Amino acid sequence: MARQEIIDAMRKYTDPFRVTNGNDFRLLDFDPGDTLGLKMGKEEAAQLLDRGSKWLAMEQDILYAQDSWSVLLVFQALDAAGKDGTIKHVMSRVNPQGCDVSSFKQPSSKEISHDFLWRYAKKIPERGRIGIFNRSYYEEVLVVRVHRELLDAQKIPACFVGKNVWEERLADIARFENYLTRQGVVVLKFYLNLSHEEQKKRFMSRLDKPEKNWKFSASDVRERRYWKDYMQAYDDAIRATASEGAPWFVVPADNKWFTRLVVAAAIVEAVEKLDLAYPKVTPEKMKNLAAARQELEAEGTHTRKHREEQK
Repeated sequence: MARQEIIDAMRKYTDPFRVTNGNDFRLLDFDPGDTLGLKMGKEEAAQLLDRGSKWLAMEQDILYAQDSWSVLLVFQALDAAGKDGTIKHVMSRVNPQGCDVSSFKQPSSKEISHDFLWRYAKKIPERGRIGIFNRSYYEEVLVVRVHRELLDAQKIPACFVGKNVWEERLADIARFENYLTRQGVVVLKFYLNLSHEEQKKRFMSRLDKPEKNWKFSASDVRERRYWKDYMQAYDDAIRATASEGAPWFVVPADNKWFTRLVVAAAIVEAVEKLDLAYPKVTPEKMKNLAAARQELEAEGTHTRKHREEQK
């Protein structure tokens, strides 16, 4: 299939959820249970996802060989939205040697002693690689905003922590992403849009099944109390940082198979747009390859001759 055909095929899954201009953005306009009217069984969905994963694996090989672009995938969501599972399934066929996953937990004392972007900037993927942020610098305008005491712990001079601190941080993030895109980093941001009802259902499943108990924490329920605060924070974050160069995808997360399909489609589409190709071999390189072939063939001849002499 030609590149443009692939891009066009992917767009039907990505365009409805892509946000590149946040001026009129509202989370309320996106249905967490949306599947674009598609109805398919788990097996059919898995086969479709597998095709996308295979294609991504082929493109990753060229990305690595070309050594010019890099890709940064940012995943944000509330608990139980399926970030880990989405990353696992979508990236299942990607070569681990060309991919780095970073999960950002509570910052260390050293990290708090730096600016709020420092620990994230260190993990930006190098050229030819795919980087995955399982949570990201957006936590600094989400969880830190909802729990103000976390901002106080960052020891920022009081004169820089005014009433506009969140707008200022969002502006810093937008500029940071603009900088990355101008360095050849393809930035794709995914908000897995889970409904309040579906989150409760998944929490109950974790409680009901002993093998899933380890995934549950009492803090998960406590965070549900701040649902409206988080929705407002996500609204503001997406509105302030959506751009053509670093788009958001507000991905319906109530149906895991559809979540994974949309994420895979968005990544395949973005990588295809790069029009990647293996590096061209120079005439000098061709001469070296020919010499190497000649040497290896001669080595085989000498080995056979030596064996015959030993008989």
